[in-house]
Amino acid sequence: MTAAKPLRILIGKVGLDGHDRGVKLVARALRDAGVEVIYTGLHQTPEQIVSTAIQEDVNAIGLSVLSGAHNYLLPRVLELLKEQGAEDIVVFGGGIIPDDDIPRLKAAGVRALFRSGTGTDEVVKFVKELRP
Repeated sequence: MTAAKPLRILIGKVGLDGHDRGVKLVARALRDAGVEVIYTGLHQTPEQIVSTAIQEDVNAIGLSVLSGAHNYLLPRVLELLKEQGAEDIVVFGGGIIPDDDIPRLKAAGVRALFRSGTGTDEVVKFVKELRP
């Protein structure tokens, strides 16, 4: 019997946002929970995120956006995944996201949104439930 392949999650910061304390806490919590985490660091473009996600064969992409550019950046990542035939990669986000923006982002295909102040246990639970 073969062991189940571990979940692989890309965690990144897109755009000009330079605040990475929260995203590093999420990455650490996921690692502690047995998830393989690829952290791309600050100032990534949507194109860089998608390219890395495909190269690393991840199950999901988690993006932190505190800059207010979530309505552009998250849908752009989804669009690029579709263009690359990789729309099976789940996208979730976190950061400062106003209530009014959540329905539009979910309609675009963002699977889950974790706002500032959400406990890392909620993110870990969501990711663990992605297992095929």
